[in-house]
Amino acid sequence: MSTLDDLLRHGAHGFQQKLGLDPRAARLEAQALAAHALEVTRTWLVAHGRDRLAAELQDKVEALFRRRCNGEPVAYITGQREFYGRPFHVSPATLIPRPETEHLVEAALKRAPQNARVLDIGTGSGCIALTLKLERPDLMVSAVDVSTAALDIARANAAELNAEVEFIESDLFTALDGRLFDLIVSNPPYVPEADAHLSQGDLRFEPQNALASGPDGLNAIRLIVDQAKAHLAPGGWLLFEHGYDQGEAVQALLNAAGYGEVFLEQDLAGQPRVSSGRWK
Repeated sequence: MSTLDDLLRHGAHGFQQKLGLDPRAARLEAQALAAHALEVTRTWLVAHGRDRLAAELQDKVEALFRRRCNGEPVAYITGQREFYGRPFHVSPATLIPRPETEHLVEAALKRAPQNARVLDIGTGSGCIALTLKLERPDLMVSAVDVSTAALDIARANAAELNAEVEFIESDLFTALDGRLFDLIVSNPPYVPEADAHLSQGDLRFEPQNALASGPDGLNAIRLIVDQAKAHLAPGGWLLFEHGYDQGEAVQALLNAAGYGEVFLEQDLAGQPRVSSGRWK
């Protein structure tokens, strides 16, 4: 039987060799998977590094390491990913929440008036809608998704986080019956459908219809920019995430559609990440 530290080193080495991770990232992923398999914390792993695991526990950890070496995302193996400091359930029916999307949340929080009616388009795990509600309890938040499986995950997250959000099965705005909102947010699919990244890394395992959108990646954004006009109250904001190289194109779409006060915000890496406009 190996010690726990030996097992973690072996797992991290495999992640470096098979996945090309740097040593620190590989170690963190090995710890996350081992902690999940053993139902302990990372702190416990450090404190018990010299312990020798029973064979069945070692097999359990190594099984998760093999799944990761085959490319399966850690978030799908553990069923969880942190977003805005909170744990969210995820599954292959939902995108894996990413730090870049936190900028969309922050931009929305800055622009949402008191007691605003807010809509999240394509909510997935519900991380955007639920975070907005938890950060601003005054907001009246609704969220839609075309996927029943994704909505099941979002509702489970809402129950665990004790956040009151209305979830509706809808393809964009089709089920909203003319309802108006003061702020609409979305992290829509925006990857060009021929982009090579879709067949690499974690993206291979994520729902493709939540990632790719037409030859230039802008099909969903075009629909949202156009259809949101009928669901925004006067002076309401539309905000959405997009690719680092799409800022100029999406701002042109907003201007052409008649939105005012169009702006673009950068992420921590200095890349254009969130665009918005205000319905006049």
